[in-house]
Amino acid sequence: MKRFLLTLAILAGLVSPAFSNDRKAADESPQARLSFVVVKDSNGKPVRNAAVIMHGVDSHDKQQRGGLELKTDAEGKASYDGMPYGKLRVQALAPGFQTFGEDYDVEQPTVEITIRLKRPAGQYSIYEEHPGDKKPDVNAAPAPGK
Repeated sequence: MKRFLLTLAILAGLVSPAFSNDRKAADESPQARLSFVVVKDSNGKPVRNAAVIMHGVDSHDKQQRGGLELKTDAEGKASYDGMPYGKLRVQALAPGFQTFGEDYDVEQPTVEITIRLKRPAGQYSIYEEHPGDKKPDVNAAPAPGK
């Protein structure tokens, strides 16, 4: 039993520095502070309680799993410290507004992003008349050769 405990202690001593070196390297990688301001596109007023969702993006432009969600305050602001440098996909959602989405390159210690949310556009219906649409003339003679 003593031999087993001694072996376990030696293994723990060998493995523990390896994990601490990996953690130290991750802590020393450059990280940024992100500041978001979410406003209405129509008048520039802040959007309270909007969700700002962040996902890392890999080298193939694929969104990575996981992610982080922030909520804006009364001034439409949200921030996050400790974002690793690299490509970041940002989405913003708020009731009554179109979903916003865009990719950003985080390459400096502080990044300020302003998001302008738009109201939803009306739906296009083929049953309504639209200015500028040309209607086919059903009484016109067919084109020659047809």
